[in-house]
Amino acid sequence: MASGTSKKTELKLIGVARASLEELLLDFEDYLRQKGLTPWEKDHPKAKKVRGLCYRKDRSYKTYKPYIESGFPETAANTMICLVHQTNYLLDRQLRSLEKEFLEEGGFTERLYRTRVKMRGRRKDK
Repeated sequence: MASGTSKKTELKLIGVARASLEELLLDFEDYLRQKGLTPWEKDHPKAKKVRGLCYRKDRSYKTYKPYIESGFPETAANTMICLVHQTNYLLDRQLRSLEKEFLEEGGFTERLYRTRVKMRGRRKDK
């Protein structure tokens, strides 16, 4: 969690990021459809190859560059669709983790209150 950001705010921001990526996904799908290009199915060999790149230890933009800048719009758009799906998967995992943590530990205000009550108890004991 970013310093000074409440879990509630972080949950909202991840939701906004997720919604933005869904819009981007629709844009790429529309692009393929409008240009008469073929969207890759999940099991398409190229889709599998692009998805597998995430397991490389040295991955960066350069890892995906040959697919994105290939000169073939169909390959570029489908590559970006694969990357959006992977990013959404990771955001969903982060969202579930934050929600679980929020339910178990509470938010910033609740933790602050518990700390304040604890400090008051220590002052009374002295």
